[in-house]
Formats: sequence, structure tokens, C-alpha cells
Amino acid sequence: MVWFQSLPVMVQALLATLFTWAVTAAGAGLVFFTRRFNQKLMDGMLGMAAGVMIAASYWSLLAPAIEMSNGDWKPATIGFLLGGFVLYGIDKILPHLHLGKELGEAEGIPTHWQRAILLVLAVTLHNIPEGLAVGVAFGAAGQTADPETARRLFFGAVGLAIGIGLQNFPEGLAVAMPLRREGIARLNAFWYGQLSGLVEPLAGMLGAWAVMTVSALLPYALAFAAGAMLFVVVEELIPESQRNGYSDFATGGALLGFTIMMILDVALG
Repeated sequence: MVWFQSLPVMVQALLATLFTWAVTAAGAGLVFFTRRFNQKLMDGMLGMAAGVMIAASYWSLLAPAIEMSNGDWKPATIGFLLGGFVLYGIDKILPHLHLGKELGEAEGIPTHWQRAILLVLAVTLHNIPEGLAVGVAFGAAGQTADPETARRLFFGAVGLAIGIGLQNFPEGLAVAMPLRREGIARLNAFWYGQLSGLVEPLAGMLGAWAVMTVSALLPYALAFAAGAMLFVVVEELIPESQRNGYSDFATGGALLGFTIMMILDVALG
């Protein structure tokens, strides 16, 4: 871990988000071994993803934002609400299709794009704030002068990357497997599944660059990523995990995901 901490912040953010993309690709890779998946298990994994993101929104993003503001609630509040508002705008503009819905139920600007592209864009919408959160977290550690605080923020960023990586696994699977069931070749289904995660390294680099360039943005950027992630959880992940009749199992997954992220934060932070 020492070697990783000694790397430039931009490299840290890149490697961490490449890891989260790789886990997305691993989830999509299951399409080479099976054509079906257990819906109950998928809903539990989506619930777990929601729990991870809720916990990460507070411990890895909002709490450090408040701490950096010396107790001033305004930067965290402004950034948090702005993050949710921006994701709301993207949700209304970007054409995308949620899992299990018909092509005519696609959201965003009307388009004639293929179902596969719309499914990829739906998961891409999840991954933008996730990549941004990881990049901002590493940027915050790199911009902190106090060694002990910087160490704590760095390990918190590592925990955030691990947690987001874990919850990316079902997202890759959730794109690839339905496409395979519709008759798309395994390689093409895998390609579309992993493609949704490629935005994370780009968003991560952007987030790290922004806070390294303008250090005053730090608390706002951390809270912005938290608001964007929580919007995704409430708008998409929780409803998707609850609509197939396995709500109790999905809720248990959310509790497990929250617990895993809490343990990671305490153990690493």
C-alpha cells in the first residue's frame, strides 16, 4: 500500500477507477459461462450496491466535506444539493433504458437508438458519480497538508474504490445477461456490459484534476459526488431491486452492503 500512496494523485485516481471498471467487466464476463441468472440473487446484489453507495456517500464524502469546512454546513449543503440536481438534469436529457423495461419506456430525449445502447447508458449514469467520487476522494487526500488527515483520507479513498468495485460487479452482469437472453452473441453482450464502466476512469481523472487545480473546491466537490451518488441510489438502484417480488432479500442486501462499506471505512480510515 505504501508504493500506491507514493504515486502521483492523478495516477492513484486512474488506477483506482481502472480497478472499478475491471470489476464491471468481470461481472459482464459471466455471460461467457451462462445464459441465465437468478433474479433473486440479482436483486440482492443491486440492494447491496445501494447500501455501499449510501454508506460511501456519508463516510467517504460528506463527513470529510464537513470536516474540511470546520463545521460550516454551507459548502456541504450546496455541493450535495447541486450533485443531485446535476444528476437529475442528466437523467432527463440522456436517453437510457432501465432494466426490465420495454423499449417504449426509455427515458431522456426521444431517440431511435438500439436497446443495448440504452441499457449501457442507464448503467453509465450510475458510474459517472461513482468515478467522480473516487477521483475526488484521492484528490482530497493529495491536497491535505496535515499528514495524519491525509493518511486517513487516502485510506478512506482506497476503501471507497474497493466498495464501489464490489457493487460494480452486478451492474456489468445486469447489462450483459439480458442482452444475451435476447440472442445477442456472448462477445457482444460482454462488450456492452463492460462498456458501461469505462466512464469511471474518465470521471475519476476529472474529479482528481478539479480538486488538485482548485483546492477551494474540495468540500463542495466531495459533497457534490455524495449528492450525485445518493440520487442514483434513490432514483434507480432501490426501485430496480424492489420491483421483482424479492424486496426483503434486496433490503437485506442493502443492509449487508452498508455494513461492508462501514467496516471498510473503519478498518482503512
